[in-house]
Amino acid sequence: MSEVSWRLPAPAGLLLDRSKEISFSFAGRSYMGYAGDTIASALAANGVKVLSRSFKYHRPRGILTMAGQDANTLVQVGSEPNVLADRRKISEGMVVDGQNYKGSLEKDRYAWLGKMARFMPAGFYYRAFFKPKGVFEKYWEPVIRGVAGLGKVDFNTPHRYYDKAYCFYDVAVIGSGPAGMAAALEAASQGAKVVLVEENPVLGGSLTYARFESDSARAEKLRGELSQAVEAEPNIDVMCDSVCNGWFGDNYLPVIRGDRMYKARAHAVVFATGSLEQQALFHNNDLPGVMMGSAAQRLIKLYGAKPGRRAVVLAGNDEGYGVALDLFEAGIEIAGIVDLRGTASKDGRAAEIVRRGVRIYQGYALAEALAGPGNKSVVGAKVGRISHEGEIDSTQEKLDCDCICMSVGFTPTYQLLLQAGGKLGYDDDTAMFSITGLGEAQQMAGSVTGSFDLDAAIAEGRRAGWRAAKAAGHSTGSREPEVPDDRGCAGINHPWPIFPHPKHKEFVDYDEDLQIKDILSSCAEGYYELELVKRFSTVGMGPSQGRHSALAAARLVAKYNGRSVAETGVTTARPPFTAEKVGVVAGRGFEPERFTAMHHRHLEAGAQMMTAGLWWRPAYYGPEHQRAQCIRDEVLAVRKNVAVIDVSTLGGLEIRGPDAPEFMNRVYTFAYLKQPVGRSRYVLMTNEAGTVIDDGVACRFRDDHYYVTATTGGVDRVYQSLLWWNAQWRLDVDISNVTAAYSGVNIAGPNSRAILAKLTDDVDLGPEAFPYMGLREGHVAGIPARLLRVGFVGELGFEIHVPSSHGEALWDALLEAGKGAGIRPFGVEAQRVLRLEKGHIIVSQDTDAMSYPHEVGMEWAIAGKKPFFVGGRSIQLRERNPSRRKLVGFTLAGGGEMPGESNLILRDGDKIAGFVTSVAHSPTLEKTIGLAYAHVDDAKVGNRIDIKLDSGRVIQAEVAHHPFYDPENQRQEM
Repeated sequence: MSEVSWRLPAPAGLLLDRSKEISFSFAGRSYMGYAGDTIASALAANGVKVLSRSFKYHRPRGILTMAGQDANTLVQVGSEPNVLADRRKISEGMVVDGQNYKGSLEKDRYAWLGKMARFMPAGFYYRAFFKPKGVFEKYWEPVIRGVAGLGKVDFNTPHRYYDKAYCFYDVAVIGSGPAGMAAALEAASQGAKVVLVEENPVLGGSLTYARFESDSARAEKLRGELSQAVEAEPNIDVMCDSVCNGWFGDNYLPVIRGDRMYKARAHAVVFATGSLEQQALFHNNDLPGVMMGSAAQRLIKLYGAKPGRRAVVLAGNDEGYGVALDLFEAGIEIAGIVDLRGTASKDGRAAEIVRRGVRIYQGYALAEALAGPGNKSVVGAKVGRISHEGEIDSTQEKLDCDCICMSVGFTPTYQLLLQAGGKLGYDDDTAMFSITGLGEAQQMAGSVTGSFDLDAAIAEGRRAGWRAAKAAGHSTGSREPEVPDDRGCAGINHPWPIFPHPKHKEFVDYDEDLQIKDILSSCAEGYYELELVKRFSTVGMGPSQGRHSALAAARLVAKYNGRSVAETGVTTARPPFTAEKVGVVAGRGFEPERFTAMHHRHLEAGAQMMTAGLWWRPAYYGPEHQRAQCIRDEVLAVRKNVAVIDVSTLGGLEIRGPDAPEFMNRVYTFAYLKQPVGRSRYVLMTNEAGTVIDDGVACRFRDDHYYVTATTGGVDRVYQSLLWWNAQWRLDVDISNVTAAYSGVNIAGPNSRAILAKLTDDVDLGPEAFPYMGLREGHVAGIPARLLRVGFVGELGFEIHVPSSHGEALWDALLEAGKGAGIRPFGVEAQRVLRLEKGHIIVSQDTDAMSYPHEVGMEWAIAGKKPFFVGGRSIQLRERNPSRRKLVGFTLAGGGEMPGESNLILRDGDKIAGFVTSVAHSPTLEKTIGLAYAHVDDAKVGNRIDIKLDSGRVIQAEVAHHPFYDPENQRQEM
């Protein structure tokens, strides 16, 4: 690879493998980099400044943190949007594009939006676009979506493999800087099993790039010693390239590493998470070439790339002089150091930079970054002296530069600490943070506490590791390590909020394109509290989640309100710490499949299969192109002759024990204490809120034995609920999920009794001996069976439950016995039509998360005299304020476009009253029937309701009595 002027020679570039050249493209142009380069570092080494365009004004943006802590470097990699260019490593042939532009990255046709800033103040969208009614959806929304946004989503992107792993430790240490490695070593020496989590590819944290002293050799030597000791310690597991993305109760830590989430648990945690460098506020502080001082150091030390050729360093603390020394030694000319402080630094790094002849502007501030053509680069800086009033003198000096490095202050990386219960404090006099309120099982150390001195950081780390090991139950009896009182952290933040008079282009939040004037105008609107300013202006709500805007916004709000920053505070820090892919959260695409015992018989019969929960079930039998006719024939076979359906997927629950009747009475809405043995009874289950969550039938075989069916998709949830309730009630019952133990077949139709009689000689199937809702035990085709007379499809029928090992034999026997009568199988689609003709609801299709029994016409299933059942109290309360909707039946005459499920029910023109839950053409009745939620005032039979079709057309349906078919239930009871 040919060296370019922006690439530094070795030994610069700790993470590079210079023996491996990699070619990739960005914005249609080819570039070369080294293995270990990130997209951003490789582009920087090729002199590329502009990586993306900003969210609202489409301003050019470049490297800011070089640590994945900002949105400036979000790019598109192939079909993957919003990739952090300063974190993603390059690979051979990688295709990278910028984001959020029209035309090209260099010539964005939306760049003119920056000139419209005065017309787009914070919160302008709350007060615009609403009138006339409907204009936003029809016009403004498409326009705004076309202009704003980030990457492009490819819906055809293949699903990648993601998974999860579980790990358990005595101590987890987050961050592998000097404090983190010292903490891990100390905890391990006490006998604790430790995991050390580091977001970067190598151990060391700030030791890999920062300059703590005038001579950088000590930091490099210390990193080598500590990292070698860590890697040699058998009690320490190291996880590099990993991010701890949150803290949850009992020290649960989700750690993301590539496409895997580690669900880590630890007895104690040490937070050595370091600090976040903050930006300064001045005109054009977002130009490509304006970056954090630590970003420049990362480019030089980690990737061997120059951040610029001539730099201005803006310093508010001694760290700025370390930045200047690193720039100087990398061959970058320094136009000057602008030190916000009024007195000269006594730090050795400052003395060294003075010795090298670099000019220091003591007590000055940077007023403006001068922009090159198209705002695509920095070409200079204006600096002025700070007056006693904190203003910048109007007499300013121009410095030529192509890079501005901001090193004006830090905030602790407090996000995880606050999630763990810590309280963030701020001292307005020293402009320093503190964190208090953690428990013994949560310790912190290093620069997160303000320790920028190496000796102090290591001492703090050792103490934190010792305390964490003790909290985890490990101690060798050694004394707690001491920490020196003088930690050398004075000047960690400059205490003067130097703000220019707000005009435009002083950016507080790079993600949201928010400027000083936006924060102040939010306060002027009456949003005095920072949390309200955040929500009105969206400051801190972008991808960076306030890492660099929170402190600046707090200072602005504090200044406007005449309060201190301590009184103002900062906004809440919630997980996740960094953006995480949905695939990582979801984990492996684990989709188990369940087959009934008759599955292969369905395939042999030409069934078109569908999923129901985890189960595969026949939708209908026959070719796909004849779907409608196949379903129609199956429905009519049940109504006029005889047919069988595999119902093995229905949930089965055994409830046994002396308290079984009482238990049933508590968990279901109906009455079960006096249910006769040998009879079935409908069961309806509601949750604590009175919402319908499941239904089925309860079969009482003995005084102390119930066999209860549940819905295919709901049985596991019901089973868990039953166990949970009885863990509290402690009734004398045994509850078992026997769904997989039984196969079930429903034989239904006018000829079903005659066919079944051929296969059983120990059960009287006559209507008097075996009435509707009765149940018997006997044998069918020699197989031990439970027989239930139920009527979900509304015809004479028998549900036969046998051991699963005999399911296929039962199926074969029934089809063989009915061959002469023309028996046939029917599938789920026909079953749904049949039940709809009878007006039977399907829970989770005709109910939703708010449906309670009275809304869906199931009040008859509630035993009013019971003292208690789950959800009973809530149902009573809800009935005091009856619902404004009701599930009704409706019919449609004639042909034409048929409504679909979820089509809206309208009232008074365009007001939404409900929606269609079920709809089908009834072969039996030769008309379209359905169920829908309508306004209670329209629920009377004979009323008309308006249904909005997918085409946008509105049709009228007539509210009808249901059951639509055989309302007297004569056919199923014969």
